[in-house]
Amino acid sequence: MKPLNVLVMTPAFDRAMPQADEATLRRITLAGPGINVTDASALVHDELRGDMSGRAKLDALLAETEVIFGLILPPDITARAPKLKWVQMMSAGVDRLTQSDIWQSAVTITGVSGITAATIGEFVLGFMLMFVKRVPRWFEQKQKHRWQRFPTTVLYGKTAGIVGLGSIGHEVARLCQAFGMRVVATRRSTRREGRGRHVDRLLPADRLPELLAESDFVVICVPLTGETRRLIGEKELRAMKPTAYLINIARGGIVDEEALVRALEEKWIAGAGLDVTTPEPLPPESRLWDLDNVILSPHIAGGMEDYMARAADVFCENIRRYQAGRRLRNIISRKRGY
Repeated sequence: MKPLNVLVMTPAFDRAMPQADEATLRRITLAGPGINVTDASALVHDELRGDMSGRAKLDALLAETEVIFGLILPPDITARAPKLKWVQMMSAGVDRLTQSDIWQSAVTITGVSGITAATIGEFVLGFMLMFVKRVPRWFEQKQKHRWQRFPTTVLYGKTAGIVGLGSIGHEVARLCQAFGMRVVATRRSTRREGRGRHVDRLLPADRLPELLAESDFVVICVPLTGETRRLIGEKELRAMKPTAYLINIARGGIVDEEALVRALEEKWIAGAGLDVTTPEPLPPESRLWDLDNVILSPHIAGGMEDYMARAADVFCENIRRYQAGRRLRNIISRKRGY
């Protein structure tokens, strides 16, 4: 079997240490016979910051690369990596690739759909609990040294509307039912109304207005594609209950942010929990910062201490499939965008 040259381009929240950890590199090397693994994370990181001192070295590595494992790719990747056959992304969403040259190429792209379902599901329930238990007010009163009782409510008996019943949506549904909530969901592949596992009412995607009208919490779980960009705009926000909350843990571009700000300021809806925005980071001048009915987090819903290990699990399984000539897991459809 000929050698398989794998180039790793892993991100790091600590930009001073962008390289992959040794345990991950070792696992990839041992995933199959003849695997040559090189960590190019630091080189890619420097180039994306405008430091071209390592470009020649990176180009030499790319020229011999057949497989890439990473998140953010350097520009002109198809020209610089003529032997590239497959890119294993570290993320489930691949919308960042749709405007790149690789999207128009024949290179296979795979994701890691499913590995963040548990952590994002917990994050969604966290947002919900923060709203019904009025957690922001706890912190406000603590900062002011004020002891003043106030009413709270419960999730039990309320309706969660899940827009996009994929792996994350299913986990959100499961957790919501565990809290005694009713669950309504839309799914792209559903053709007629029915029921589903942990879902009381499963609707086709074109019946989104019904979901919006009856939900106390609307949870955005769809990927960002041409079909879903600005899926939630003024019309959709006005269709929601004035007592309802919007939760977005998917991508900021799915929501028309200007319409959302108006909805929050004018109380068309009760509030929003946003882990994603457009753009990111959220600019200091955004009105979202100062709205007391908004809870913001900096795109961390999918975070977990063993993220790299879980992503590597998917990659190593796919390496074994790749070398055996079998179909890879989580192949991205250019037509669907996920």
